Amino acid sequence: MKVHFAALLLLTLVLSSSLMDTTMALASYCEEKCGVRCSKAGVKDRCLKYCGICCEECKCVPSGTYGNKHECPCYRDKKNSKGKPKCP
Repeated sequence: MKVHFAALLLLTLVLSSSLMDTTMALASYCEEKCGVRCSKAGVKDRCLKYCGICCEECKCVPSGTYGNKHECPCYRDKKNSKGKPKCP
């Protein structure tokens, strides 16, 4: 019984560490891509906030500082509560 518990605990630790690496990698990816995307934005902090939200949900950010949303349909199709594009 103790062996099963130890094996289960070890398996849980391995799986959680691999998920954490993936999450951290996605966060740094989004930070980098959104930094480029929002580099010329007039309200940079708002741009970075919404770009980060969209990037985490869609796992992609269009290239460049404007346009190119065809590269990431999920990012392109997100709308706010007023029906306007959510992602910068």
